[in-house]
Amino acid sequence: CQPVPKPESRMEVCELNPCPPRWKVTPAGPCSSSCGLGLAVQLVTCVQTLHGQEVLQEEHLCPVAEKPLTSVPCVIRTCSYEWSFSEWSECSTSCGNGIQTRQDFCLSSLTHKPVNPLFCRHFPKAIVVRGCSAGPCPEQGGTQSPGAQLQPVTPATHLPRAAAAPEHRHTDLGVPLSAGPREQTKPSGGEEDTAKRSFLCVCGNLFLNATGIINMTGVESRDCTVAIGRPLMEEISLTILESSLNCTAGEILLFSGRMMWRTGCRKLPLSLINSRTNTLIVKQRVVLPGNGVILQYSSRTATKKYYQDCDQQLFGPQGEIVNPVQFPAERQGVVCRTFITVAPRQRISIRALNTDLGPEGNQTHFNYILVRDVSSMKTVVFHGKQQFLWQSTGSQAEIEFHE
Repeated sequence: CQPVPKPESRMEVCELNPCPPRWKVTPAGPCSSSCGLGLAVQLVTCVQTLHGQEVLQEEHLCPVAEKPLTSVPCVIRTCSYEWSFSEWSECSTSCGNGIQTRQDFCLSSLTHKPVNPLFCRHFPKAIVVRGCSAGPCPEQGGTQSPGAQLQPVTPATHLPRAAAAPEHRHTDLGVPLSAGPREQTKPSGGEEDTAKRSFLCVCGNLFLNATGIINMTGVESRDCTVAIGRPLMEEISLTILESSLNCTAGEILLFSGRMMWRTGCRKLPLSLINSRTNTLIVKQRVVLPGNGVILQYSSRTATKKYYQDCDQQLFGPQGEIVNPVQFPAERQGVVCRTFITVAPRQRISIRALNTDLGPEGNQTHFNYILVRDVSSMKTVVFHGKQQFLWQSTGSQAEIEFHE
């Protein structure tokens, strides 16, 4: 084209429709764990390109269902140390309710030999004390031992369809039983210190017996929280036997369940609290040392069914959750839920091992998993085959499996 005069180059302004708002993800920050599975936080913002520049927009303008996770799982390397445990000891009593203990030690993953426990201080450690039952005590003098009336919840009662789950998943409840008869009588001699420690250790425990007495007097902590749990088909009733709370000083007792929320201080003795559900949390706040309440609880068959047949209730330190499978004959539109309750001092982590919603799983918004933090009442939705690691702020969580 050299013989032909070359025209001058020029730019013309064109105006197209602006691109819709979209989610922008910045690179994830450092992993929360130096080894093993952790969480990395990434900044997720809603932006829109206007005149060649990204402009920050309000989040509701972006598609909510497509919002990326703000926390993503991360693994830097395999942990070199881990907690290991000895076998459980025999039950501390020959009859009635007692405890089992086990020793913990830090183990090197390379040499498989114990090392200084400081190497494992950043890793979560399982329980080393749990409740046990050695069967009913024999009758003496025509009077039955109170311990014989405290029957522990068996793992089979936690799941309406326990036959479909392997036995090893929920055999270790990892929680203490209710206060036994030794805590209801005045100790003598060397038993006094043991009984005193049992009172002080009541805070933060999860009680799974059908009946029991909980003594919350004389505890060392200002805030003392206990939880009571039973199978889904039962409801819990509670009676305040004694109360030395000073209402003028601001001392109070709080009850919370799935269907109730109640506080009180005055006229507590012999008052009856009906939770109407299978779990109940009791929180006591005291100001003056030595004050507190003594509670007696029991459970019975629920008068109203507030759960679906495919719902599950889980207790204990760990377990595996499998989405309940509905058959064509079952009623459509039922949302299957899994309720998780652990001891008040503990928290819950849920990790997706495998998610398979079928060939249409990524093409519809009707298939999703909803996780609710009961303490903060916040929910998170996971779609499709999304892998996730979720952590609670409290000791209770609910999971819903939609479609």
